[in-house]
Amino acid sequence: MRLHNWYASLPPSWLDPLLCFIWLVVGIGLRLANLTAKPPWTDEFSTLVFSLGNSFLSVPLDRAIAPDILLQPLQPQPSADVQDLWAHLSYETNHPPLYFVLTHWWLKLFPTEQGLVSLWGARSLAALFGAASIPAIYTFSWLTFRSRLVSHLAAAMMVVSPYGIFLAQEARHYTLAILWVIASLSCLVIATRHIQKRTQLPIWLMLSWVVINALGIATHYFFIFTIGTEALVLIFLGWQHSKQKKPHHLLSPPWQRIYTVFIGSLVAAVIWLPVLMGNLYGSKLTEWIQMEYPRVGIAWISPIFQALGTCITMISLLPVESPQLLVVIASGLVMLIFFIWAVPILLGGIEVQIQQPETRIMIQVLAGIAIGAIALFLSFTYFFGIDLTRGARYNFVYFPSIIVLIAASLAACWHPPKELVGTEQGKKSTGRWGINGKKAVILIWLMGFVSAITVFCNLGYQKYYRPDLFVQLIQQISPVPVLIATTQKTHVHIGEMMGIAREFKLGNSPPNPLFLLAHQDQDPNTSSIALENTLKTLARPFDLWLVNFHAPIAEAVKTCVISDTQSLPRVDGYEYLLFHCQES
Repeated sequence: MRLHNWYASLPPSWLDPLLCFIWLVVGIGLRLANLTAKPPWTDEFSTLVFSLGNSFLSVPLDRAIAPDILLQPLQPQPSADVQDLWAHLSYETNHPPLYFVLTHWWLKLFPTEQGLVSLWGARSLAALFGAASIPAIYTFSWLTFRSRLVSHLAAAMMVVSPYGIFLAQEARHYTLAILWVIASLSCLVIATRHIQKRTQLPIWLMLSWVVINALGIATHYFFIFTIGTEALVLIFLGWQHSKQKKPHHLLSPPWQRIYTVFIGSLVAAVIWLPVLMGNLYGSKLTEWIQMEYPRVGIAWISPIFQALGTCITMISLLPVESPQLLVVIASGLVMLIFFIWAVPILLGGIEVQIQQPETRIMIQVLAGIAIGAIALFLSFTYFFGIDLTRGARYNFVYFPSIIVLIAASLAACWHPPKELVGTEQGKKSTGRWGINGKKAVILIWLMGFVSAITVFCNLGYQKYYRPDLFVQLIQQISPVPVLIATTQKTHVHIGEMMGIAREFKLGNSPPNPLFLLAHQDQDPNTSSIALENTLKTLARPFDLWLVNFHAPIAEAVKTCVISDTQSLPRVDGYEYLLFHCQES
């Protein structure tokens, strides 16, 4: 029996739930595939340590330590509770607690891996929240357009979004934050309908909106950008209504309750200020997004390209990070051809929807969220020197609006309005190069599916750190005992070394290295002194690997023979020098 005949044989009431179930199953499968194939990176170590109620401050500095000592914060402690979690989190990092508390309870369901917290357990929670965004985006799309076609297309695009899968396969809070973004935008959509009808906002909606925004901020502080873009959109709607000559002003329903929502949301944001102001490590942890001046040429416009690149990866990402140059070139070429073909179709679909009175306002709202968020990011980048575009994950604040906009555009391709069929405008939205509307939609979805495979195979959105490759390199080069030394400013640098120590421990492979975390504040020489003192205590021969070591070379190191690392492979996240310290 053909597929469409099989569908036709089902009762109509089954079709939507069945299709939603299929989207959910496929989405879960893509998010759980190869879930632990990639090693954890520093931000994930932050989630693991703090969610256990442990602290990075227990790791000894300025002396050689064994891997088991370095990895102690990854060992669950039965006595650790949520109070311990909050105490360490608020003192050592700059994140709110909600996701960490949920992870703390979730991790209790999973056994340890050789005494260490389960990576699969930690990542699976983010993956499940990511999968939950599929029915959530379906519901949000239904509230926005009242179209099951748009809703199913939004769910289908969320299923395969490479950006969504990238976030879902990390033990971080972004997928939970996306759920709050979807919920908050749903409230905005309902409020927009009340603005159109000039009817009062229900009390339940007002309270729900405030609670959702509060939970969003308690998950990630950058959720404030979502609230900010919603405010911009509402200002635009208010300006539109102020131009109309009907009896209406911005102190009548539903505006008074909308103001109350944002006052409540502002209070929910302000209560975190004492925590941020009292944090000793927060400024150090955000140094990586500070812009370096002066910026000229490509460096000056790179934030714009970074923002554009993130938007592109929300629907398509081929293996442009493959180690094979030919694969990289071919992938880039295919993506370029794809977007030359797809962008006019997507823009044509949006144009069609804007011209429909029943969908125009919602297209404006969603576009306003996306454009407003990007504008805020670029404003912070160029006016305050904080390059938010460097962190692709921060774009969660408007990601759902992009997915629903694409779904609305694809709906116009799949089923264009009758009055546009055969017209020039209709042709823009129904296909190019001999590919009709439905085939174009299927092709765009298949590109997303291939992109999803690219991400979970680590050929796109690769991890920033590859300790697995670095450990393999050490095992190949160093037949003698090993000291791995790095400079340490924050727990990020401890996480870099934890990645290496974890690979050694779980791999049960020699050598059994020692680690030196040479602490550094303002004076880099303090790290050099710590290295000097440590080297004097070690019996030779041994190999010294200076990894991400940003300090002058200690005098004792000069008695060792430096190896030619030019011929050795580059390892993501680990810049290294190798010294062979022989017997005197």
